[in-house]
Amino acid sequence: MARPRKPLLSRERIVETASVLVDAEGLEAVSTRRLAAELGVSGPSLYNHFRNKDEILDAVADAVSAQVDLSMFDEGDGRDWSTALHDWAVSYRAALTEHPNIVPVLARGPGRRPAGLRVADAVFGAMVRSGWPPAQATYIGALMRYFITGSALGSFARGFVDDETAYDPADYPHLGQAHLLADRQQKVDEGAFETGLRALVDGLAVQYAAMVRA
Repeated sequence: MARPRKPLLSRERIVETASVLVDAEGLEAVSTRRLAAELGVSGPSLYNHFRNKDEILDAVADAVSAQVDLSMFDEGDGRDWSTALHDWAVSYRAALTEHPNIVPVLARGPGRRPAGLRVADAVFGAMVRSGWPPAQATYIGALMRYFITGSALGSFARGFVDDETAYDPADYPHLGQAHLLADRQQKVDEGAFETGLRALVDGLAVQYAAMVRA
């Protein structure tokens, strides 16, 4: 029988299949047995490409990090550090909201993941070039990761039920409209993110101006 022109298995196929499972069913859906079944191969063949499930999930997370736009940090881009930081955060959150189930893995930090490390390197490098001391640039990178991944881990609006009887004004006098939040999830969550992001960047700008004057 003729050999197939393309190998039956590759890192890319494994990551793509695992990504689909994570997006559809969550992290718990990924196992070497399940992946092997989805790919139509034997379980041990996966170990030619990944040592274990954690490495596969790391690769899925890194594929999401690779979707984040970093062009605003290029030296010739022309945006100042605060605008670049804002625009990058918007791009980062957009990638995470497309793949919310992988956020807990991303929230652990980049580890050895190449795309994740490129993100960290780009943010740190841009802040230092702009005049932030290295320690402060590190704090800014950490702060932004906390804020962005935290915003993508859950939905404030989805935390309320679409049932006005659940919010008796005798008990919750200020939640008379809370039952409407679930239906307005995207608007509420995007508005909250932009409000928080502006507050963070504007606050950093105040610190930066004080630092420059000192």
